[in-house]
Amino acid sequence: MNKLYIYLFGFLLFGLLPSCNHDDWFEREPQNIIVDEQLWNDPELIKSLLANYYNRLPSLHGVFNVGGMSEIDDAMYSGHFDQNWRNDFEYGDDYGRYWDYSFIRDINLALDNLDNYSKDLDEEQVALFKAELRFIRAFVYFELVKRMGGVPLVTEQLIYDFNGDPTNLQVPRSKEYEVYDFIFNELESIKTDLAANNNSKTRANLYIALALESRAMLYAGSLAKYNSLMASPITLSGEEVGIPANLADGYYQKSLNASLEIINSGRYSLYEANSNKELNFYEALINKDNNPETIFAKDYASELKEHWYTFENVPRSLMEDNEGSSILSPSLNLVESFDYLDGSDGALNYIDGTGNYIVYDNMTDIYNNKDARLWGTVVLPGTAIRGSNVNVQAGVAVWNGTAYELQNAPNLGDNFSDGKLWTGFDGPQDNAQFVSNTGFYTRKFISNKPGEALRNNSTNWWPWFRLGEIYLNASEAAFELGRESLALEYINLIRSRAGFPENSLTQLTLTDFQKERRHELAYEDHRYFDLKRWRLAHEIWDGNQESEEAVVYGLYPYRIVNPGHEDDSKFIYVKTRPTRFRRARFFRLANYYASIDPNVLNNNPKLVRNPYH
Repeated sequence: MNKLYIYLFGFLLFGLLPSCNHDDWFEREPQNIIVDEQLWNDPELIKSLLANYYNRLPSLHGVFNVGGMSEIDDAMYSGHFDQNWRNDFEYGDDYGRYWDYSFIRDINLALDNLDNYSKDLDEEQVALFKAELRFIRAFVYFELVKRMGGVPLVTEQLIYDFNGDPTNLQVPRSKEYEVYDFIFNELESIKTDLAANNNSKTRANLYIALALESRAMLYAGSLAKYNSLMASPITLSGEEVGIPANLADGYYQKSLNASLEIINSGRYSLYEANSNKELNFYEALINKDNNPETIFAKDYASELKEHWYTFENVPRSLMEDNEGSSILSPSLNLVESFDYLDGSDGALNYIDGTGNYIVYDNMTDIYNNKDARLWGTVVLPGTAIRGSNVNVQAGVAVWNGTAYELQNAPNLGDNFSDGKLWTGFDGPQDNAQFVSNTGFYTRKFISNKPGEALRNNSTNWWPWFRLGEIYLNASEAAFELGRESLALEYINLIRSRAGFPENSLTQLTLTDFQKERRHELAYEDHRYFDLKRWRLAHEIWDGNQESEEAVVYGLYPYRIVNPGHEDDSKFIYVKTRPTRFRRARFFRLANYYASIDPNVLNNNPKLVRNPYH
C-alpha cells in the first residue's frame, strides 16, 4: 500500500509541472549515448572505429600467432604439452577457414552511415574514410577468397523484413575470379582518395592499396596457371573454384603494374641501415624509426596494445618472466634451405662421406658463409641475441677410444665431470617443454628492448606489407610474363642485401622463387599460402614419415670430451627427429579450399560445397 501512495504522489507531482516543459523533458538528448549524427560527424570517433576495424584484419599464421607458425615445415611447437597436437595433426577440413560476414556487414553499415549522417564533414574527409573502409573490405575479401575460393560478394546491408522469407538474404557464391576482379576494381577505384594518407604506415594509403593489388593479383595469376597444370584440376562446375588458365597473364600483369608503381615511386627502399647484413635483416622487420622498407604495419605502440611474441619465444636463458618462453622451435629443414653465399646448396656438413662426424672448432663454424637472412631469422647455437650469448649445447660426446658416446645432463645448465658445460640452459632438450626441441630459437620479431620479454609487453610491429615482398612479387610476375631480365634484376636486389654477390642468379626457375620467398618471408604468413597457390602443398606435406620436408628435424651440438686430444672441447652435430614431433605434416587435396561451416550451408541453400568436402 505504501508503494502505491508513493507512485501516485510522484504521478501527481509530475502532473503539476508546467505543461510547457513536458515536451522538453521527453525530447532531451541522452547524456550517456552517442547518437549517429554525433558519431558520424566527429573525425576522431570515426578514426577510433577505423582503428577497431584495422585491428580486426584477419590472418592465418601471422600477427604473432606462435601456434600457427609451428603448423608448417619451418618450425615445431615446444610449449605446453597439452597443445602438442600442433605437432601431431593432419590439416583438417576446416584448416584456414574464414567466413566473417558479420565484419563485412559492419563495414557496409559504416559506409551507409557515412552517406546518411556525415553532413558536417567536408567531402574530401568523407571520401577518405569511405576509401579506408572499402580497402579494409577488399582486404577481408582477399583473405576470404584465398582460403575459401569464390564467396558471396555482399557490398550493401542485407536487411530482413520479417516477412518469413529469408530468400533475399541468401546470396550465392561468386566465381573465384570474380572475387579477385572485385578486389582489383575496388582498389583501383579508391586509391586516389587514399593518397591523403600517403605518409602513414598504419592507415590505408595509395601505396598500401597497390601492395594489396600486387599480392592479390599474383595469387590469382598463380591459381589460374598452376591449378590448370594439375593432373586433375580442382574446380567446381559454377567456377566458384577454379580460375580459367587464360586469365593468368592478365592477373600477372596487374600484379606487376602495381609492384612497379610502388617501386618506381621512390617512396620506399630496402632497409640498409646496418653494415652487418645479418643484423640488418633482423632490424628490417623490427625497426620502426624511419624504416624505409615498411609499407603497411599493424602497430603495437603503447601499453594499451601489446603482444606476447617475445615473451613466448625468447631463449630460455634470457627469460624476463618466470615462464612462457621458447614455444617455437625453428626446424633444421628451414635452416638447411638457406644456401651458402657461393651459391651452393644449403645442406649442413655434419657427417663426412664415410659416415663420421665432422669436428668443428666453434659452434657457429658449421653455419659460416650462409645467407645472412638465416642469421637474422633464427638464433643459431653459439650466437648472441638481446646482448647475450645463448646457452645452447645438447650434451657431451665422450670418446671411448672407438666411438663417441652421447650423454645428456639430468638438468639444463649442469656441468660435466670435467667442470665444463654439459647441457646448456637453453638446451636443446628432446621431448621437453619451454626449451628448444630442435637446437634453434627464433630471432625474427624478437624484441631487443629490456622488459619486452615479459608477458604481453612487446610493442614491435607486424609488417603487413614491405618492399622486400613487393620486389619478389614483381620478380615472379615478370618471370611468368617472360620478362626474365626484369625478374633477375629484382630478385638479385633481394639476394644482394642478404650477402650474395651482385647478379648472383643468371637464370630463373620457379624453384628460385620458392626458395627466395621462404627465406625472405619466413614467419611472415606467406609459406602456407604460397605452396597452396603453386599447388605444391600436397607434394611437400605428403604425410610420409621419412620425408625430409614433411617431417621437422633438429640438429644438436655436442661438446667433445677427449682429454689430451686436439679435438677436446670442440663440437660435433647430430641430426635428430624430436620425439614431440610425432606425425609428418599431411596436406590433402581437400585442404586447398577450406570447408564451409555446416551451419552456414544450412542457412543458405544457395551455397555449394568446396571440392572434396
